[in-house]
Amino acid sequence: MSAIYILWLRELKRYTRSRAQIIASLGQPMLYLLVLGFGLGPVFKRAGNGDYFQFIAPGVIGMSVLFSSIFSGLGLLWDRQFGFLKETLVAPVPRIQIMIGRTLGGATVACIQGMLVLVICLIAGFRPAHLSAIPLALGFMVLIALLFAALGMAIGSGLQDMQGFQLIMNFLVLPIYFLSGAMFPLGDTKNVLKYITRADPLSYGIDGMRNVLGASNAAFDPRLDLTVLVCVGAVLLVFGAWRFSKIEI
Repeated sequence: MSAIYILWLRELKRYTRSRAQIIASLGQPMLYLLVLGFGLGPVFKRAGNGDYFQFIAPGVIGMSVLFSSIFSGLGLLWDRQFGFLKETLVAPVPRIQIMIGRTLGGATVACIQGMLVLVICLIAGFRPAHLSAIPLALGFMVLIALLFAALGMAIGSGLQDMQGFQLIMNFLVLPIYFLSGAMFPLGDTKNVLKYITRADPLSYGIDGMRNVLGASNAAFDPRLDLTVLVCVGAVLLVFGAWRFSKIEI
């Protein structure tokens, strides 16, 4: 258990140590929130779908949690390059503890990131249905963070260098976000796109936050959102642990 705590604390310190990193990581969510939230608001309202800012805010929060959590797993590449991963793996502790510590650390950082974006949304004008909904939204952030931190660990365990990073970014992370319904209502999707968006686990995380925060255009039952996130998260945690146990230096 001490190994889990040490690795969790390392991930947390690595994030909080750099103010520049924190500010830079908030840049993209603020761009999406302010430019799309206010820019497309009139068009969204004229289409009869309500306030676009209220709609997109949970999507931007989900985006922040997604990027931060999955990149924490891909941080294995940096640790491999600079030798820290080798030092960690030769330590006399089970690899499962190393994986759990890193995953929890990455998920914690992602949740902090999500809470910062939520504060920005509240300042910019987003209004949840009730303040008691915020802890429930945090619960969905935790599930999203654990799910994608485990996925990042599984992917990072199989990559040997940074050349595969851009491939993962373009063909996995960005499609996961853009197909999650973060920027458009899932209820309006048809044909093939309807099934693709429903196969995206982030869709249920963002929709769950919309449900509990009282945002408009939620597509699924909140119980379905919770069930999918828990089940997929459990599968990815097991898969990530198995991939990490097979990692070679």
